[in-house]
Amino acid sequence: MDRLSAPRDVVLLPKAHLHLHFTGSMRPATLLELADKHGVRLPEALSSGEPPSLRATDERGWFRFQRLYDTARSVLRDESDIRRLVRETAEDERRDGSRWLEIQVDPTSYAPRLGGLIPALELILDAVREASAATGVGMRVVVAANRMKSPMDARTLARLAVRYTDRGVVGFGLSNDERRGLARDFDRAFEIARKGGLLAAPHGGELSGPESVRDCLDDLGAGRIGHGVRSAEDARLLERLAARGVTCEVCPSSNVSLGVYERAEDVPLRTLFEAGVPMALGADDPLLFGSRLAAQYDLVRTVHGFSDAELAELARQSVRGSLAPESVRKELLADIDGWLAGPAGAAALEGDADHHGLVHQLHAEGGAHAVADLAGQRQ
Repeated sequence: MDRLSAPRDVVLLPKAHLHLHFTGSMRPATLLELADKHGVRLPEALSSGEPPSLRATDERGWFRFQRLYDTARSVLRDESDIRRLVRETAEDERRDGSRWLEIQVDPTSYAPRLGGLIPALELILDAVREASAATGVGMRVVVAANRMKSPMDARTLARLAVRYTDRGVVGFGLSNDERRGLARDFDRAFEIARKGGLLAAPHGGELSGPESVRDCLDDLGAGRIGHGVRSAEDARLLERLAARGVTCEVCPSSNVSLGVYERAEDVPLRTLFEAGVPMALGADDPLLFGSRLAAQYDLVRTVHGFSDAELAELARQSVRGSLAPESVRKELLADIDGWLAGPAGAAALEGDADHHGLVHQLHAEGGAHAVADLAGQRQ
């Protein structure tokens, strides 16, 4: 393709990132360095430099995925580790053109090594504040309960999250295998969160079908859905999501890596988009899936044929679905319009050296295999 007619650089497209997990945002090189620092022995699936082969559509596969995630999390043992992860995540977001990040974390997972639940959350929030100031990327936190744990634990987390709304907590989530347990078991936790001013953003419609999305809406008062991609299997549910403007945090590379869909082209992004369901593309866990945010936009362009105008609309939807202050939203939306108004190819030619060509060469610190992702070749 001639340089002057090249599509606009998706790295330079301003965007918000609404579905990124804390440990899963770690750079592979950082995982290796922290494992060496703390004497943690990593399995080959995490130490080989290649994204692990994953398939979580059965219980055994999900257990393996969760075990790898837990092992990666075990290298985060002190304050400097937490601050490093958050700072590097913010730097990677900036390189990918992300200007606003809402990162999801279950602080109970880090509390035993960080002095308890409250110190862990306060450290994470302070690290987020520090990294945001250093990089210019707006950052907030979604506190997430674990579906595999007690609903009483979720209520404790919800109360804690509400206490820190003035320190950067903006939402309350529910993660882990949605096939286990019922959404309504966590209804009281989500009621606490919503009454405290937090957005309800549980996972649904990934490993389970559209019924799990309906449960999130009906039982948890969800204002945003983590994943939600399998809503495409129910036309009436699509109409409901579109009418209510409920944003689905869709993570196409993750969907293929975990076996939700066999190929990248099977992810029903067009179905959701054309039904008017707002979407925010997300990277989920780049450490395990091998690609970050800009690669998701490149995948949507390359595999699903989205035009620059449609990519700009996806970026707008990510901003509208965020909890960024109104002034930040207006600035981002204006800059998205500016990206689209520029001549095709010019954005890539005029971008600064840190951004130019990033999606195709990828930065060494994370996501070394997004190119394979784009071709739909990931397991």
